[in-house]
This record gives sequence, structure tokens and C-alpha cells, in this order.
Amino acid sequence: MPTGKVKWYDSEKGFGFLTTDDGGDVFVRGEALPAGVTALKSGSRVEFGLVQGRKGDQAIQVSVLEPTPSVARAMRKRPEDMVNIVEDLMKLLESLERTYRHGRHSDPRTAKRTAALLRALAAELELS
Repeated sequence: MPTGKVKWYDSEKGFGFLTTDDGGDVFVRGEALPAGVTALKSGSRVEFGLVQGRKGDQAIQVSVLEPTPSVARAMRKRPEDMVNIVEDLMKLLESLERTYRHGRHSDPRTAKRTAALLRALAAELELS
């Protein structure tokens, strides 16, 4: 079976192109993807069968060999760094709670720092 990489794939349109290891382009339809797979990431290594379509080679029975590594996952913070972020956030939230319990709003600097830490933590949690 030929192998290659995903050149591009549009999941909304349900088709895309693969580039064979020989350098040729092959059309791929969504129906050729494995069960449960709805999209292909550019750069993923694939194996596929070939048939002659009306406009040239067409891939059938596509198998994903190596998914594209996630850049975001590779850039995740280390668990030791996350401990510091969570601890700082907890201190800021406790301070914010005390301020609200006294019937006041926090100062803008504290609010901005808290919001920035919440966004950083949310971004890291989404990568997990």
C-alpha cells in the first residue's frame, strides 16, 4: 500500500489531498477515512489504497500511521511550574474573596493579575 502525508484536508467539505512518498498528489474523500475519524491534520503520515477516479488517483481505505505531533502539547509547562501558577492563583483568589467579603471591589492591578493567571491556567488545562 502506498504511504504519504496529508497535504491538506477540509472537514467541512469532506475532502482533501495526500502527497505520496513519491511526490504525487492523491485526492481523498471523507468516506475513505477510518471509522470514527472525521478529519485529517496536515502533515500526518498515512497509508492508503489507490483507485483511478475520473480526475486521477483517488485514495481509499486511509489509515493514519503517525498523527502530527501537537505543537501546543510540546510547549506545555512542566508540572513543577504549574504548581507555582496554581499556588499563586489560590493566594490571589483568597485575597479577592476577603476583599469582597468586606463589601469592596479589588484594585484593578489585582484583578488583572488574577484574570491573567486564570487564563494561563485555563490554557494549560485545555492542553491536558
